[in-house]
This record gives sequence, C-alpha cells and structure tokens, in this order.
Amino acid sequence: MKVFFTLVFIVFSSTVFATEQAQTIFAQLTPALYQIKLIDKASGEKSSIGSAFQISKDGIIATNYHVISSYARNPEKYRIEYLDYQGNTAQVTLMSVDVINDLALVKRVVNADMPYFRLAKSPPIKGEKLFALGNPHDLGMIVVPGTYNGLKKESFNERIHFTGAINSGMSGGPVVNKDEQVVGINVATSGNQIGFLVPHDKLVTLFTDYKSSVQNRNTHNLPANIKQQMTTQLFTNQNKLMTTLLNSPWPSKALANKAMIPIIEVPFIRCWGDSNADKTDALILSAIARCSLDENTYLSSHFFTGSIEIEFSYMQAKSLSNNKFYHLYQKHIARASSGNRAGKNDVSEYQCHHDVVTPSSTANTAQTITNKSVFCTRAYQDFPGLFDVLYLGASIDKNQQALVSHFTLAGVSQENAMKFTGKFMEAVSWK
Repeated sequence: MKVFFTLVFIVFSSTVFATEQAQTIFAQLTPALYQIKLIDKASGEKSSIGSAFQISKDGIIATNYHVISSYARNPEKYRIEYLDYQGNTAQVTLMSVDVINDLALVKRVVNADMPYFRLAKSPPIKGEKLFALGNPHDLGMIVVPGTYNGLKKESFNERIHFTGAINSGMSGGPVVNKDEQVVGINVATSGNQIGFLVPHDKLVTLFTDYKSSVQNRNTHNLPANIKQQMTTQLFTNQNKLMTTLLNSPWPSKALANKAMIPIIEVPFIRCWGDSNADKTDALILSAIARCSLDENTYLSSHFFTGSIEIEFSYMQAKSLSNNKFYHLYQKHIARASSGNRAGKNDVSEYQCHHDVVTPSSTANTAQTITNKSVFCTRAYQDFPGLFDVLYLGASIDKNQQALVSHFTLAGVSQENAMKFTGKFMEAVSWK
C-alpha cells in the first residue's frame, strides 16, 4: 500500500507541476499570441480562423499557409486580420509562404518594439514535454501540454508526431519547450491525442529567406510575389520527390501468382492488398494491390497536389464467356479517376492519348504484356508547367484474364511525368 501511495503521489505531483508550468508559460507568452481571421470583403464576415504568433519585434507573425490560403489564391476577395489578447484587431499583410511545409508569414504595423517568441536552436528530444498554444474552435487562447515523439515515420515531408490535443482553430499556433522556445507549429490532428507539427527549422528557413529578401528589396512592406514563390516551391518539391522515386529500387512482386508488378522501395510509399479468393461463388477472381503517398500539399480547400496513387488489379474469369468477362472488365476500367481534388478554375480539362503498347521487359523470365493504354494530363492554371497525370494500362492479350495498371501523379512536370510513365510501363508484365 505504501508503494502504491508513493507512485500515486509522484504521478499527482508531476501532473500538478506540468499544469503549473503550462499556466506560467501561457501567462508569459500570451501577448505575442494572435488569432488570424480571413475576412470576406463583400460580406464583412470571417471566412476562416486560425492561430499565429509573433517572431520578431517589428511585427512579423507566423501561421499556417492553409489558414490564409484563400487570400493567397484570391487576394481581391479577402483581407487578413489579427485579433490580439486584449481584443484589438487590425489588418496584416501577407509577406511570404512555404506551401510545402504549410507556413506563412504576415506583418502587422507596430509603433514600438513588441514581445515575440524565440525560435529554438535545436530540436527537442524524444519524450520531452512540450506545450501547444492556440485558439481551438474560436473559444479563446489555451495551452495544451503534450509529448514530443520524434518525426512521423513514412513521411516524405517532415512532420513531428506530437501526443497532445490539437483541435480545429489551433492551426498555426506555436509549440514551445520548457524554456519557452518554439520547436514546432501546430498543423494537423488525427484525434485521440495524436497531433502533427511542422518542425521549427522549416520556419527558421522561411524567416531567414524572408529577411534576406527584405534586405534585397530594401523595404519592410513590399510583399513577395506569392504566386511565383508557390510555383517555385511546388516545382522544387515535385522534382525532389520524383528524383527520389525514379532513383529508388523497383523490385517485382507477383500478383495472384499471374502478373509481375513493381513495388517502389521508399518508406513514404505505403501499400495494401485485397482479394476475393475466399468467395467461392464469385464470377471473377480478383486481386488488388494499392500503393500511395500518404500526404499531399494543400493549395486551397478544393485543390490538393503532391499526391501519388498506384493500383494494380488482376481479374480472372471463373465461368464466364469471353464477351461477358470483357463487359465486366470494361466497367472496372471506367472507374479509374484522378487521385487528387481540384476545381475547374484550378486545372484544365483532361487531354488524353490512347494507344496500344507492348513494352519490352528487362526481366529474363517475364512475359511482355500488351496494353491498351490511356495517358491523360491536365494543366495547372496558376502554376504553369505543372500537371496532374492519369495513366491506365488495360491488358488485351488474354481472353479470360486481365491486368489493369493505373497511377495518378499530382503536380508534376512534363519531363518527370514521362520518365515515371516509361519506367512504370516497363516494370509490368505477365509472370
């Protein structure tokens, strides 16, 4: 009983200390915390809200890109305002963004030096206690204790796994260590005390680049060309991603013991499989393998990019005529669609090229496969040179079995799209 009491006392003392520490941090940092509001000019009402924090004495405030994304895409429709801890509100100017890491810098007018958050010089250590600040559900600023659990595994663009209750409205708020230094920025939640943060070094880079550009422009008030900045970032990131994929191993794997398909050996592409092998009354035996990049780049609420989806579907008739099997096969093919969301003002209509292709296989034991291929692209309206790509290869060289090979790439250059398509087609064969 004595040991139990001691353990309970230790846990209780630790909880009380963490609560007191959180209260102290909140009281000291509140003057540099803000709510960011996007105001629809026509209605005069707020369109979206988020959290933000000041990172320099001259009024530079950091937040998430997605908090101000509507303004970045349509500055004529919106304005950005801050609300401080005393209830004061005023307009701010968008100065710089990092669309890949979901960060933005805005600037408020200041008449004197102001308190601001310091950015940490090094990342936290696993298990370290952290404190997330923000404005959840428009209820007012709060502080939430949590734990640093390292970088999210299987992620191409780095995110911190934070065990703490990040809620809607806290996006863009700072996460600090016990020394009140920023080590991350709230960005997303999966519920159940699972949150994700942008590592603070991404903000350090954005802020450093911004200060350099200010010196070159010799003014503190001239915003960058945001659209051009976003275009450059999207091009750089897609090139980094595609180069990594194209230079990684693509070993072959059997699907239903009938076809050979490629598996890209990178940690951020995750794969799942399914089949109806247990359904004895099924007219068609089917086996499916799906792989995807489990992340994307947010451009607006209706426009996402940076995603990759790959799917292979094997079908074999059990007791069907060739015509009936072909009819069901065609219906299966017709379900193929783009893997990302985009509106008519964001992208052009798909332009498609149809062909019959028999790629040469490099595997000694592989049998080439003849496909009816469909290659479609749609262009990005605001980001010239970037495209969404949809490819579908449907085998036509066997009567009672078929393989559908499908992928979508979001936001890639024409050169990278062609390189990926060529390698993909060569990597698929009959066993």
